[in-house]
Amino acid sequence: MNLPFTWPRRGVYLITPDEANTLRLRDRVAPALAAGPALLQYRNKAADAALRREQAAMLLALCRAAGVPLVVNDDWRLAAELGADGAHLGADDGEITQARVALGPAAIVGASCYGDLERARRAAAAGASYLAFGAFFPSGTKPLAHRADPSLLAASAALGLPRVAIGGITPDNAHSLVVAGADLVAVIGGVFDAPDPDAAVRALRACFEPLPVSQPTR
Repeated sequence: MNLPFTWPRRGVYLITPDEANTLRLRDRVAPALAAGPALLQYRNKAADAALRREQAAMLLALCRAAGVPLVVNDDWRLAAELGADGAHLGADDGEITQARVALGPAAIVGASCYGDLERARRAAAAGASYLAFGAFFPSGTKPLAHRADPSLLAASAALGLPRVAIGGITPDNAHSLVVAGADLVAVIGGVFDAPDPDAAVRALRACFEPLPVSQPTR
């Protein structure tokens, strides 16, 4: 796989909302893509296999035009079928080693590590491309998700992989996770439930910019 972008990236990891209408999904995602996220993950827990294939193919075309990599949630087989840039695997989504073999050495294979540093170590050894921790804040997408401690972001730095923070992240709280060590912040509601989604992406991107250095007074 010849990826049309550099990896690893740093910034906003945009995740799609559950949306049954493919055209409406396109219209919601396209402006947010134009705001410059680092990654897009296609996620739709409510869709059947045919709709997932249709929507993922549509998003892949959008992502190629925007120069943004597309990762498919849960389903590395669909990612391989469509030629997407990778897959994200949770605890019940198959083995990282199997996905790595199917998708190739250059593909992005992400792993949900929740609040478990040992799981992160195993994922790194199996060939994961990044390690996702969370939820760090109350999440509307996963209201029952266990909370993770931000110290995990620093503790996992020695594994040498990009660290993704997830769970209830908004432009108002993302900077604290960047300071704690997050390389990417994964967001669904913080963007797609915002009044202006592309402005929300830009605000999240700003959380990765260095704070201005105050000038000494004379």
